[in-house]
Amino acid sequence: MSKSLYSRHNEAFLKKLKGLRESRQLRQADLGDLLGRSQGWVSYVESGSTTLNVIELREWIEALDYNFLEFLQELDDELRWLGAVRLRTRPRKRAAAAVNGQRASGDK
Repeated sequence: MSKSLYSRHNEAFLKKLKGLRESRQLRQADLGDLLGRSQGWVSYVESGSTTLNVIELREWIEALDYNFLEFLQELDDELRWLGAVRLRTRPRKRAAAAVNGQRASGDK
């Protein structure tokens, strides 16, 4: 499994979170007030420095007066599209090792 914090998928998720807030013409401080959190926390989330659990995500989306399930469906559609156009630029370790007749690290 890839490191999701630094993936294109996570970038799309963060862009969607920020875009939804901005579409409501709210500053980070405004959203923080709605959530009972600080502006800094909202900034950390939007920058990817910290993550939301599913309960926090639901509160975030509902604070912006948006349907949580609709948000998830839209996000899923976008992530599926990203996955479909993703190009592998280098082979996986296991596949590369198999080509070279070697074992990948971690193989026994």
